[in-house]
Amino acid sequence: MKRVYLMAIWLLCVAASLVSAVWMLAAVLAGSDTRAWKLAVSHDQLANTAFGGDEDETISSRAGRAKRDGKRWGCIFCSLLDRFDKNHCEKSIGQ
Repeated sequence: MKRVYLMAIWLLCVAASLVSAVWMLAAVLAGSDTRAWKLAVSHDQLANTAFGGDEDETISSRAGRAKRDGKRWGCIFCSLLDRFDKNHCEKSIGQ
């Protein structure tokens, strides 16, 4: 019975993901930067959780902490993000 509930929750999560992706696109097209940014951060947190991170943290923040700890993946990821936004991971820690 527990699996049935989990499958139902999974279906709701998939639907919520699709709806939020459509809302983000609409926000981008309408010029609603604040709403689009909030939705982008929520997708980022979802991806971080899917990869084993904390649900209240973005991938950038997690990578920044990994870089501080000298973990190779964090150093590589942050150096890639630095090409778009200097010190992005460092600025993301604690937000």
